[in-house]
Amino acid sequence: MSNNNTGNTQNAKRKPVVLMPMGAQERKGHDYQVMTKKYMSPLVEISGCVPLLAPTCFGTEDLEQYLSMVDGVYLTGAGSNIDPALYGQENLTPDKSQDRDRDLFDLPLIRAALDMGLPLFGICRGMQELNVALGGDMHQKLYQTPGLNDHREDTTTPVAEQYADIHPVRLVPNTWLAELMQQDEIPVNSLHGQGIKTLGKGLQALAHAEDGLVEAVHLPELPQFTLGVQWHPEWLAAQNPHSVRLFQAFGEACRNRAEQRSR
Repeated sequence: MSNNNTGNTQNAKRKPVVLMPMGAQERKGHDYQVMTKKYMSPLVEISGCVPLLAPTCFGTEDLEQYLSMVDGVYLTGAGSNIDPALYGQENLTPDKSQDRDRDLFDLPLIRAALDMGLPLFGICRGMQELNVALGGDMHQKLYQTPGLNDHREDTTTPVAEQYADIHPVRLVPNTWLAELMQQDEIPVNSLHGQGIKTLGKGLQALAHAEDGLVEAVHLPELPQFTLGVQWHPEWLAAQNPHSVRLFQAFGEACRNRAEQRSR
């Protein structure tokens, strides 16, 4: 009897598990797979989930096994750009780092996760991956695109200034995101040189910057939580009520998925 009670208690306390693909980084001649703490912190502390970090450098052979173990997928930002060949363009930023292993892992991961009904949350590069995985393409140089603003951070300033709120985004009225944020416009940070040009199949915009750039997307035809944002809600998330709402909503979606799996 005591063993059964222990098992029931453990099941009751089980937190949702969320897959977080890592990225490549070279340090002193060694290849690393890395994940920044700032992305993990709100997933653990606000979403109430357990991160499962997946190396992206070994191909997709184990992709289905990874997805079978998790209740959601969380795609983070990174210093690298997506290989433009994957959306039919030449590389206009050859000086910028790329991470093709992550590209070739995350794009099929996204499609498989969506097919399985897993909640998915993408930030910055993660939102761009979602767009490319569904056939969309990118502005490679927003700062040289007529009619669009320079959305890059000033790298000469302290990190806290780089991640400070810099411009508003207007939420599409009468959407779940506008309802969640409880207002029509929210201030966000901005640390990206690229942005969505053409939306991928099924994606719809949830928010726009002042220049019209898409800042948030979702897949309204799918029943599960899907969200990509171009800004960085993970930065000091606990101090930002809008970030808290986002990570709480993702965590709740992952809990619902975990409960469905346990039935």
